[in-house]
Amino acid sequence: MSLPIRILSILLLLSSVLGLQGCATAPLPAAVNTDPATRPIVLPTPARVELPSIFMIGDSTVRNGFDDGQGLGAAGQWGWGTPIAAHFDPQRINVVNRAVGGLSSRTYLTSGHWERTRALIKRGDVVLMQFGHNDSSAINDQSRARGTIRGTGAESQSIVNQLTGKEETVYSYGAYLRRYVAEIRAAGATPVICSPVPRKRWDEAGRVARSDKASYASWAAEVAREQGVAFIDLNEQVALRYEQLGREAVMQMFPRVTPDETVHTNWAGAALNAELVVQALSQQRLLSPKVFAARQDERPVVDARQLTRAAPRDPALPSLFIVGDSTVRSAGQHGAYGWGEFLEPLIDTRRLNVVNHALGGRSSRTFLSEGRWDAVLGQLKPGDIVLIQFGHNDGGRIGDPAVKGRASGAGTGPEVVEDLKPDGSREPVHTFGWYLARYIADVRARGARAVILSPIPHKDRWQSGRDFENFAAWGAEVAGAGGAQFIDLTMLITQAYRRAGPAAVDGFFSDARTHTNEAGARFNAQRVVEGLQALPGRPLAPFLKDG
Repeated sequence: MSLPIRILSILLLLSSVLGLQGCATAPLPAAVNTDPATRPIVLPTPARVELPSIFMIGDSTVRNGFDDGQGLGAAGQWGWGTPIAAHFDPQRINVVNRAVGGLSSRTYLTSGHWERTRALIKRGDVVLMQFGHNDSSAINDQSRARGTIRGTGAESQSIVNQLTGKEETVYSYGAYLRRYVAEIRAAGATPVICSPVPRKRWDEAGRVARSDKASYASWAAEVAREQGVAFIDLNEQVALRYEQLGREAVMQMFPRVTPDETVHTNWAGAALNAELVVQALSQQRLLSPKVFAARQDERPVVDARQLTRAAPRDPALPSLFIVGDSTVRSAGQHGAYGWGEFLEPLIDTRRLNVVNHALGGRSSRTFLSEGRWDAVLGQLKPGDIVLIQFGHNDGGRIGDPAVKGRASGAGTGPEVVEDLKPDGSREPVHTFGWYLARYIADVRARGARAVILSPIPHKDRWQSGRDFENFAAWGAEVAGAGGAQFIDLTMLITQAYRRAGPAAVDGFFSDARTHTNEAGARFNAQRVVEGLQALPGRPLAPFLKDG
């Protein structure tokens, strides 16, 4: 049977098809290609051979195409084997993603990929394998001939491969996994079997559809148990995470250019899957803790010495004080501004001072512990109003150096956690709600009013659902209990973003996720005014230019 010349020319570069037991083969080319119509794909090798390596083998859900997002950047298709590299220290371990899109557990072996990869594996390495999405294809056809026999048994099927014209014995999915496991162990490395990531499919009950008991996910688990090797149930873990996020949020994790896509994630989805793999590797202690990258907190801490401490312009007038983090005041650092820096033009400053004490990098906890709250109290007098917005820097684990000592406790209760500081001192850390309650009580004790605002939403969290759900709920609870007022700024801005549309909102940020530029800060300041106008009793109505 004749084949298209383009396909035949590529196939002649490949080795003769391997049976499960292997056979002598001709030398294999360094570059491999699963799509003859495109340029060759060159797979990576360990950057530093003296270091241990994490190898990944699998299909396009691990490494997609040429690993470039099809030229669409983060919006294109990505496998989880690419973003996973950011979780490891390249000075301590190599991360080598040798998965190839379009392949199955069978064709990764028969096309020569495994022989080239196996030659790189050494004692102390870890090899993650995830196959299944392509194993259900036809065993023999003129398209890809990549299917495997369903299950984990010892049955086999002899064919004359319609693509190569050569005889080949095809085995079960489980048999191919067992071969990989045996050869990885023979090299002194650690095999890890992963079940295939789930498809973007929801059942009538609103749950993500899992693979059933007679599926590649269950067969992967069966081989792992039988062989006594580590297993990461990505099919279940990703499905659970999808359900926690909700259907609309999950939709944002797949390429918009192909709305019917159910298998291949964009960068956001791949990053989520990679995070789950890393969690499993850590929990199962399959790697030394030393090889993981130190988590860097990208939220900047502004040096307060670079800024002039705010004060009322005219002490005889009432004042509007603003307290918060960098989303309220960034002072132009890296092109970022907060809404508090553009509230003054919306206020009649002939009748009301606007005093912005917000400072980048602060949380409800550190604004108090650094003495910044004391500075506000020293200027506060009866009749003043204080706007308070925290939350962006309050997350994270107390005691984790990566969060720079800013995390507060979750909730609104009286619980206290002791945090050991780098200088050996110990700090009692309260809940987020406790700090807000403290601020409210201090404001009221001075005859002033407090208004709690929930945090502005992230750039990637406004299109569906709501951001900062917990912090908003805690703020509303504490405000109600303490006699303060509350503005759900998160949703005010979210709804305004939805009206403005993605193109406009993308132009409101100075970074990938959190900080607004001048246009975004001005836009959000307008939303703050809307929230102030809607407060019961309208305490600021006489001072608002739009009021």
